[in-house]
Amino acid sequence: MNLSDLRRNAYLLRGPLAKRGYMRWFHSFSGTCADTGETRTFFVEFLVINPGLGGEQPILGQHPYYKKRGMKPSYVCVKAGAFPDKEGEGGKQLHSFFPISSLKATTGPLVMQVEDCFYSEERIRGYVDVTDEEAGHRSFMSDAGIMEWDLEVYKAVACHTGLLASPLFQALNALESYWHGEGIKSFFRGTVTLDGMVYDVSPDTSFGYSDKHWGRSFNRPWLQFACGRLISERTGRELRHSCLAVNGCCPRFLFLPLRRKLLLQLTYTGEDFCFGFRPFLLSRCKWETKETNKRYIWHVIAKNKTAVIKISGSCTKKQMLQMKYESPDGLLSRRPLMAGGSAVGTIQIFRRTPGGRVLLDTLHMEQGFCEYQG
Repeated sequence: MNLSDLRRNAYLLRGPLAKRGYMRWFHSFSGTCADTGETRTFFVEFLVINPGLGGEQPILGQHPYYKKRGMKPSYVCVKAGAFPDKEGEGGKQLHSFFPISSLKATTGPLVMQVEDCFYSEERIRGYVDVTDEEAGHRSFMSDAGIMEWDLEVYKAVACHTGLLASPLFQALNALESYWHGEGIKSFFRGTVTLDGMVYDVSPDTSFGYSDKHWGRSFNRPWLQFACGRLISERTGRELRHSCLAVNGCCPRFLFLPLRRKLLLQLTYTGEDFCFGFRPFLLSRCKWETKETNKRYIWHVIAKNKTAVIKISGSCTKKQMLQMKYESPDGLLSRRPLMAGGSAVGTIQIFRRTPGGRVLLDTLHMEQGFCEYQG
């Protein structure tokens, strides 16, 4: 449901999760280079892993010294970069690692700072510089480059998962990973400098997205799809305050994994269509993923008592970047996690009636964010 919850978006790793858990605040947005007119989609992420194990030095789980001693990772990572362009070029991710002791954070609303990198609900700014030598170390999981950003953020539409991320469900360890979309429709304003090229970020063309994940480990499989640039076939206009967010989750019962499910919210001209958030209501999502030589393709059908949503989306492989993470246990997945900022597709919205269903609109998606791991 479209409900802001700054407490849920705050610093939450307590109890067992402090020594075996992660938090991830993710932002995606587009900017345009004033010199060339080129448009790129960027991302900025603040990642905290196992803060209860931290100290005065970042513990990198892939570093031979820590790996030999069986030490789990513990650090703050600021991750920034750009997805590949239309030709599949220029994609990169840059990682800066900091010790847990360098993190300064408040709660409700969250304000977080680690050296030159700053996060709040209204602003993000920072600087990441990775040398060729550092990028050559496997433990950094990083490309080489320099990125600087200073951005105002206005989070216009939220996605609140209700009971699924409540204190009760967290205490029961009901999910492997929890999700809260404080800004599934976000407007960014400011500048980004990537390897010397300056990009202007404007609210009307940023098509921004902001969310948070936290828990014991990353979802397997991982499936995310979000789009803030929707064009109505009924009116022919771009819908400024409409957006789509789809997120997979892995329910558990008594520590046993159950069937994977999707959480979906479509906000359409002020009306929210929600599926999968309330376990006791009749709503369900079915989906399938196809992989061709050139594309990943997703089909989703979501149904409840009042509406049916059909989604078909895809992204070319050359426009996707392999995102690199290690789990709180210090493990690397054998399956690549692919992400892109150029997903396209269509959304059909049907209203259920006593005589069947009526098509409300067909929406065309452009510049969507997608993340997938099989």
